[in-house]
Formats: sequence, structure tokens, C-alpha cells
Amino acid sequence: MKIAIASDHRGREYKLEIIDYLKSKGYEVIDCSRENTPTDDYPDFAFLVCNNVVSKNADIGILVCRTGIGMSIAANKVKGIRCAKINSVEDAILSRNDNGANVMTFNFTDGIENIKKYIDAFIGAEVINDERHQRRVNKIIAYESEVYK
Repeated sequence: MKIAIASDHRGREYKLEIIDYLKSKGYEVIDCSRENTPTDDYPDFAFLVCNNVVSKNADIGILVCRTGIGMSIAANKVKGIRCAKINSVEDAILSRNDNGANVMTFNFTDGIENIKKYIDAFIGAEVINDERHQRRVNKIIAYESEVYK
């Protein structure tokens, strides 16, 4: 599995720990924010990760910032992305099972050990495991393609 990851300047240290963790588990990682400065803009990094996912250069994306909120807002503007802000292992699993999320973000103040659990759950979860969930996601896809109004 190939994972695209990026952070703003505030999430850089967590991002580096996550990259090491993912590589130790055998995942290929694409770092979309190799350099961070206090004046960087998180949408730029969110768009880079999401474009890697949409183009199938990466299987999933991980976005790291203080709250995860801004990154998730930016990510969800990219056609084909369903970014979930994860607050628990259950959120990680359900975002994949029910919503087909392909990008995750979280509040880094949850601590690195919890974040690792969220990431493992997100990666290991089955993607859309029920017809009713697929039907709902198909409506989202149709809407963003301007077919469903």
C-alpha cells in the first residue's frame, strides 16, 4: 500500500513520527510536505495529498495539522476525495466501512499512540461493506459530478 502524507508546520513532528511508523510496517510513503515553514498554507498540502490519491499514485492519504478541521475542509473540495476527521478507532473503521473515506485527518493533541491506532484501524478497515452505504456514497459521487441534484 502506498500512502500520501502531509502536514502544516505545526504537525511536522507528528508527520515524521507517522512516516517512520508506516515505513516500519512496510508501507510506501509519499511525503507531500517535505519542507514546512510558519507561513505555509495547509490547503496547499491537502491538495497535494488528495491529488496523489485521486490520480491513484497513492491508495490513501493522511493529513496532519493541529485540529484536522482545516485540512479536512480543504481535502473535501477535491473531486473524488472523502476525507474524514478521525477522533477514535471506531471513527476510523466506520469512515471506511460506511463512507468509503480515502483520506484521514485527526487532532494531533490526541497523542501519537492513539493516532497510530487510528491509522491502523483506517488502513485495516473494509471499504464500504454494505449496499446501503454504497448507495449513499454513489449519491455523493453523482452530486460532485453534477449528475445528482
